[in-house]
Amino acid sequence: MNDFIKSIPDSVKLVAVSKTHTVETIQQAYNKGLRIFGENKPQELVKKYYELPKDIEWHFIGHLQTNKVKYIAPFVELIHSVDSSKLLAEINKEAAKNNRIIKCLLQVHIAQEETKFGFTPEELQQFLSENDFSQNRFTQIAGLMGIATFTDNTTQIRNEFHTLRKIFDTLKQTTFANNSDFCELSMGMSNDYKIAINEGSTIIRIGSLIFGERDYSKK
Repeated sequence: MNDFIKSIPDSVKLVAVSKTHTVETIQQAYNKGLRIFGENKPQELVKKYYELPKDIEWHFIGHLQTNKVKYIAPFVELIHSVDSSKLLAEINKEAAKNNRIIKCLLQVHIAQEETKFGFTPEELQQFLSENDFSQNRFTQIAGLMGIATFTDNTTQIRNEFHTLRKIFDTLKQTTFANNSDFCELSMGMSNDYKIAINEGSTIIRIGSLIFGERDYSKK
């Protein structure tokens, strides 16, 4: 794992995807120097937050239901998966209750699988044109997130990441031209992170290369 971590450019943030892994396993990764961890279930994230060191930066990386925002709002650093005005408004409301600003990424649907969440590029443009983000004083739109199609076709993966990068660059020059906080592009996982980095990713989400493959038979 150490060699893998050293291979990641300093300009790229490494999120260790710790979902389903035990507190003890996460502690071992922490002891090796990792400080950013990603979870996709609010209740599981809360439990780990209270049991692990408080200098961990917690990211929420899965589909987030509005009624679960309240559980993670007191401490979550970045939510990767904002895909509706309703969710963003709820995050802002719960962040206000905790008197803190929560960073958010807008999730864009770039894959061919229908099961993936996120705005289509057209829906994203409509969302951005209809929302006045200055009213959301307790949320910060920090960038975009996308998940490529799960395939061995590296050309397709590269094209999907390239598409997201183009959308990000366009928004950086237009909608968020005067917003230095809009700076993160979260794309790339264990199977495609090298392609993602080459296409401009600033955050990669890595699970199996850090913790090993999950044994789904134990579920």
